[in-house]
Amino acid sequence: MVQIKTPEQIAKMREAGLVVAAIHAATREAAVPGATTKDLDEVARKVIADHGAKSNFLGYGGFPATICTSVNEVVVHGIPDEKTVLKDGDIISIDAGAIVDGWHGDAAYTAFVGTGHAPELIELSRVTEESMWAGIAAMRVGARLVDISKAIESYIKRQPRPAVGEHSLGKYGIVEDYGGHGIGTEMHMDPHLLNYVSRKRGKGPKLVPGFCLAIEPMVSLGTPHTEVLADDWTVVSTDGTWSSHWEHSVALTDEGPLVLTAVDGGKAKLAELGVTAAPDPLA
Repeated sequence: MVQIKTPEQIAKMREAGLVVAAIHAATREAAVPGATTKDLDEVARKVIADHGAKSNFLGYGGFPATICTSVNEVVVHGIPDEKTVLKDGDIISIDAGAIVDGWHGDAAYTAFVGTGHAPELIELSRVTEESMWAGIAAMRVGARLVDISKAIESYIKRQPRPAVGEHSLGKYGIVEDYGGHGIGTEMHMDPHLLNYVSRKRGKGPKLVPGFCLAIEPMVSLGTPHTEVLADDWTVVSTDGTWSSHWEHSVALTDEGPLVLTAVDGGKAKLAELGVTAAPDPLA
């Protein structure tokens, strides 16, 4: 069952989304050479506390931290610790969430640590982020869930093949084992959102006002396949190629999509794509 939200409930999710946006801003500033991923987790904990919110990651299925810190070949669910020290040239995907009055927000971004990043890494992050926005732009009343999957996959497949390099096998792998999801009174809810089209899954439900999704492509510079390490959380690419992860939580309204975890509600980026973002209920 898909949980359909009222405008009042979407406003609460917007509050949670803005806490997530604040976590992103603070951790992006803190993701510098010499910082540990544990340091970033402490930054996120403080932001959540300062906003009077709760963490939806800490304790989720036994997860021991407030954010996921996925460095280089780690695709998703990396656990912050004191041993992982960020180095110049690393990339890190930070996935964060928050709860306000029982309503959840969830979003991720990829950051560049220091300088001197290979062009294929910069392009990897750009392609992944832009595919996310293509999926958000496809979130329209009357569309089907598969239309979002199709928009994400089509965008990635239209891009030139990345250069073969130290971190790249010269192709984009759209991660198959993980995808987006519904969000609301829980962090992960129906429906599951693939980042590619699968005939087995069909068209999926029709999108109606009150539909809320976390749209999150994960893309590697090689294989679409992953494996989970011995800690039962950390997911890596099976060929060791580096990856990027971008995510926003989005609510569909009668007036269009509202990007709950973007500071401006997605207004500027969606305008570039010819889509009008819904008014911000907290403005």
